[in-house]
Amino acid sequence: MKTPLFLIVAAAALVSFGASAVRAENSDRDKPMNAEADALRYDDLKQTSVFTGNVVITKGSTIIRGERIDVMQDPEGYQQAVSIAAPGKLAYYRKKRDGLDEFIEGEGERIEYDSKQDVVKFIRNAVMRRYNGAVLADETTGSQINYDNKTDVFTVDGGLQNRSATNPSGRIRALLSPRVAASSAGGPVSAAPAPPATLRPSTAIGADKK
Repeated sequence: MKTPLFLIVAAAALVSFGASAVRAENSDRDKPMNAEADALRYDDLKQTSVFTGNVVITKGSTIIRGERIDVMQDPEGYQQAVSIAAPGKLAYYRKKRDGLDEFIEGEGERIEYDSKQDVVKFIRNAVMRRYNGAVLADETTGSQINYDNKTDVFTVDGGLQNRSATNPSGRIRALLSPRVAASSAGGPVSAAPAPPATLRPSTAIGADKK
């Protein structure tokens, strides 16, 4: 029997992402979590929730979608979420960067998010994009992509799992747009805060493979 939506949302509040995560800088940590799913299994003793059936979780600007999403909370109050896609589909993640009109979004057959480390992993058939407003700025594809929200550093792995009809070698592919200097737009240059950090591919490719 499917669980009514209002019960799912109420139970989801018990495992709010980052309610006590004082170290995180992201403003989303203080926002309530809302969830929609066909079913929920919540274990208060283990502090785990398992959402199944076309799951959509939102918390502030953060959105996670998948066929199944497992949420676990440690004794310090940090959360880990694992989103698994339905066969033939991809799980989805999207988050606004603090203080910027930029969004990071990505897809994969499996997505793992660790709120303590503030790291997200897109696993198998992985793709990650950075949008400047509504404009696509960067796009990277690979077998696995690990992105660190704190440092804006990401690593991309290729390999056999990344092979396809259009990419038989399985090599990673990346579109990285250059940053435009503020002075190039013309007009006087006034004092302003330093520009936001650019996503930087790590040189240690494959250093964090599972």
